[in-house]
Amino acid sequence: MPVAAQSHGLWGQSAPPPPATLPLSGAGRADVAVVGAGFTGLSAALHLAEAGSKVVVLDAEEIGFGGSGRNVGLVNAGLWVMPSEIPKVLGAEYGERLLALLGDAPQEVYDLVSKHGMDCEAMHVGTLHCAVGEAGLRELERRCAEWQARGAPVELLDAAGAARALGTNAYTGALLDKRAGTIQPLAYARGLGRAALAAGAVIHSASPVQGCERDGSVWRLMTPTGTVTADWVIVATNAFSSGPFQMIRQALVRLPYFQCATDPLPETLLRDIIPGRQGAWDTKEVLSSFRLDAAGRFIFGSVGALRAGGQQIHPDWARRAMEKLYPALRGQRFSHEWYGWIGMTDDATPRFFELGPQMVAFTGYNGRGIAPGTVFGRVLAQHVTRRSNDLLPLPVSQLASPDWRPFKEFGYEAGASAVHLVEARV
Repeated sequence: MPVAAQSHGLWGQSAPPPPATLPLSGAGRADVAVVGAGFTGLSAALHLAEAGSKVVVLDAEEIGFGGSGRNVGLVNAGLWVMPSEIPKVLGAEYGERLLALLGDAPQEVYDLVSKHGMDCEAMHVGTLHCAVGEAGLRELERRCAEWQARGAPVELLDAAGAARALGTNAYTGALLDKRAGTIQPLAYARGLGRAALAAGAVIHSASPVQGCERDGSVWRLMTPTGTVTADWVIVATNAFSSGPFQMIRQALVRLPYFQCATDPLPETLLRDIIPGRQGAWDTKEVLSSFRLDAAGRFIFGSVGALRAGGQQIHPDWARRAMEKLYPALRGQRFSHEWYGWIGMTDDATPRFFELGPQMVAFTGYNGRGIAPGTVFGRVLAQHVTRRSNDLLPLPVSQLASPDWRPFKEFGYEAGASAVHLVEARV
């Protein structure tokens, strides 16, 4: 199924075309089978192929079809969780290992882009986390202090500094994280796919895994038109998991997130809107994100699904909120609207699963998919080739469905619609 306007929006239009791939046909053999052609799966395939492994990637749709091709495109360092909380959640050893890995993760993304010459609008210029009110500013003060104590290049801007960086007086401050930046996410996923193919990996699109069975010391994965037998399986389907890997989907609470993009703005407006071209988001519980793409389109997003009543409520809210934030954008229309799903965990930290002998998965990126997905893919490749847990940044988790999962998912979608129905009207 090709990318569609409502699923991939602007990214589907502006990304270079995907590399040519075909459905799996007949019986194949691999050292490692990777299920899912997003950031994690493709990064794993690239690093495995470079290490000399025979890799086959299977995707139900095409490269970047899931969350990797739909997100905001912020290449962030760390997690939503405060740095000091992560060792408390995971223990000192894993917590410090994860902090170090994800703190350096954006650099790894941009190094891969440069090494493989990916055409994906990569901008390594930082991100701006914007404080809403005094509570938001206190949150950013704490986050800044904790990252600075670890030597990270982050800087807290006061209200005046935030106004200069953003071109709006709406915020009481902003945290500038110089490790981070932006990217065209679908273009990056396709770039990873091209790099993996060039390294010797095989990628099959339109090849949903419908069956998975253990046959002695190997796994056999079955699609409608073929089978792959492999020593190892990496499952990289996250919030879009289905079929034999439905248990991963059930271990997550899915949160919908939508985006709207304008036509390219005139230079007279671009001079004053995020002049440094950082990506930005705010500290509200139902947060907003905003950024510019390489062509000067303003991209605005928040929690919500563009279906049923949300198909009207959310774009209407986005237009009001955008104009309130930047009055000069009054009258600018949205030429693209799309949405996807974020896989959330109860404590906002990712999970590592051993789904069977030599079958592994990372999941639950909580809206931080680009940099973590990239480095987790590399870690999985090293885990498979070295057959060691020494580099894993997470302990093994037990598969379990979160309490009240369907009600939480309904609450996210309905709650966001209720907020956006009334917000930014004054």
